[in-house]
Amino acid sequence: MEYIVSARKYRPMSFDTVVGQAALTTTLKNAVKSGKLAHAYLFCGPRGVGKTTCARIFAKAINCQNPTADGEACNECESCQSFNEQRSLNIFELDAASNNSVEHIKTLMEQTRIPPQLGKYKVFIIDEVHMLSTAAFNAFLKTLEEPPAHVIFILATTEKHKILPTILSRCQIYDFERMTVQNTIAHLKSVAEKEGIQYEEEALAVIAEKADGGMRDALSIFDQAASFCQGNITYQKVIEDLNVLDSEYYFRIVDYALANKVTDIIVLLNDVINKGFDGGLLIQGLAKHVRNVMMAKDAQTLKLLEVSEQARERYQQQAQNAPLPFLYSALRIMNQCDINYRQSSNKRLLVELTLIEVAQITQPDEGVGSGRKPRRLKSLFKNLIQQTQPKTKTAQQVAAAEVPNRVAKQVESPAAQPTAARPAIKASSIGMSWSNLRQQATQKMQILPGTQGIDNKVSQESAEFTQENLELQWMAMCNRMPQKYSGIAARMKNMNPVVTQLPDIELVVPNEIIKTEVENIRGSILSTLKLYLHNSNITFTLRVAEKHEQARILTRREQFEEMQRANPSIVKLKAAFDLEFA
Repeated sequence: MEYIVSARKYRPMSFDTVVGQAALTTTLKNAVKSGKLAHAYLFCGPRGVGKTTCARIFAKAINCQNPTADGEACNECESCQSFNEQRSLNIFELDAASNNSVEHIKTLMEQTRIPPQLGKYKVFIIDEVHMLSTAAFNAFLKTLEEPPAHVIFILATTEKHKILPTILSRCQIYDFERMTVQNTIAHLKSVAEKEGIQYEEEALAVIAEKADGGMRDALSIFDQAASFCQGNITYQKVIEDLNVLDSEYYFRIVDYALANKVTDIIVLLNDVINKGFDGGLLIQGLAKHVRNVMMAKDAQTLKLLEVSEQARERYQQQAQNAPLPFLYSALRIMNQCDINYRQSSNKRLLVELTLIEVAQITQPDEGVGSGRKPRRLKSLFKNLIQQTQPKTKTAQQVAAAEVPNRVAKQVESPAAQPTAARPAIKASSIGMSWSNLRQQATQKMQILPGTQGIDNKVSQESAEFTQENLELQWMAMCNRMPQKYSGIAARMKNMNPVVTQLPDIELVVPNEIIKTEVENIRGSILSTLKLYLHNSNITFTLRVAEKHEQARILTRREQFEEMQRANPSIVKLKAAFDLEFA
């Protein structure tokens, strides 16, 4: 006996046997009962949901000589018998994917002129109508607009947006829905019972999810699984045959994450990768799993879960232990990983870091108080850090390692610190952010015009300094000046203060305008030089350069040429690396 695949063998032959399209089939049956038939219909939707099947059933019911009271074909009259035996002369089916030229459409249009020999209508079913060329659409348009009274067109397509608007406006449009998981499972159960195949509902649920809403795909996968399992479709055999990751991994990852078991998650990830699964697919599947857990937390969203009843119960059990903030944060982290996965050069490391972050969502913050928390990984080696911290430090060690000590204290767990009179630690005092480091540097080195009290930091020293020391501290001071003084700082970099007679310092400026600007911050300049040159007796004077002292400002190229003359090694360096002056 010839083997027939399930998708063909169990193809619906009446409206009542169509799965998952109750609203559409009811509308079509009512149209047959009332006799109010349009001249053109458009059935659109994803693949494998019953568009062509419903078109054939509808065409059969239209020409039935004795339709039933609910609009179904009788399957007994001559018209129904000829259709069942595929010898009907009133129903024509055209595949537009392979017959999409103008000549094919013109041949079809010529057949519309001939009235039906048996029955009331000639029905033309055009499948994949979006594949017609533009010229073929135009040739078809006039006939579609004013067809003969005995002609009905049924168009089917998976891509409605590719059809001309002038065609759409002349058709009654029926949008077919994807099959739900529950409908697919129910249909697969009936097929399995008719075929005498044993099954587990969880296995049928995996097939239904893999089919992605297409009943034809579900039946094809069912046949494949039945062949692999030899008449006993089990969950383990199905996931092995279809190379699907066991959902148990997702449940375990979420449980480990709620318990902050980072090590267990990393070991589990290694097991998944060793089985040949991609880390990106794991993240996508885990995100879908977390979404389902979130839907299971509320009775109103529970109906959105397209899973079997057993899986629905497991989701509800895990949802009781998973707080909503954890689920929100986990979804956001995994979505970011999914976005960055393709561009990442080390994909496994990205997945590992993502799972570590998910596992640390519910971990208590270490020494961070209220306020905005920095986005960073918490310490995975807290116990090791506590063991390596010295119990006592000398005053000299504290002074030499002030910042590291602050960081170490914050890394230590609250239990390791004294509990008596412990002040609350704020995020601004962590000491690990760039802003805090800048603030510390500013407190020590930054020059602020009008700053009071800098002289208090200068000890009564009288250290000698050279011209080289002066130029070094001068340049460092200019580099530390605030952004709003960037203009005068840039000019001061081109000025060379001179030690006239230790400890007297003189600065020659090019004009009165610059002299006025420098005078405004003269006090801070003097205090800074005293501080960093370790001499409290320094004097700082300003004067405008005389005409014979004013040097011509050199261009960049002229400056480079001067450097070449002063240092011949630069010429050799330029030639060795084939450099050019930009």
